[in-house]
Amino acid sequence: MITGIGIDLVEVARIRDLLAAHGGRFKARAFTAAEIAYCDSNADAAIHYAARFAAKEAAAKALGTGLWSEAGINWTDIEVLRAADGRPSLQFHHNAATLTAGLRAHLSMTHTKEQAMAQVILETAAA
Repeated sequence: MITGIGIDLVEVARIRDLLAAHGGRFKARAFTAAEIAYCDSNADAAIHYAARFAAKEAAAKALGTGLWSEAGINWTDIEVLRAADGRPSLQFHHNAATLTAGLRAHLSMTHTKEQAMAQVILETAAA
């Protein structure tokens, strides 16, 4: 049974500007060490940061909490992982892990040079 759905669209230029203006501080606040390592390993890191930013926003929408909410969810509580075959997935930490216990998350991301989009569907995990 689907329990939540979220979608988000991010302008890559916005993320590129944040990276230029705030660099490491922005990265540390919004992304895990593994996400930073992955994004920085790509020729155009901003595109990959934008896709992950969109994924985190979409996940927060699917949860119904938003980020920096009373539920205590922050950016690094939602982590985008990448399987060996390139498929993205979500790992939840801290309060986000508590809220998603018993749920399965599905993530789809896409990007162009200008925009990044992500969609998250949460469903009750099969017993």
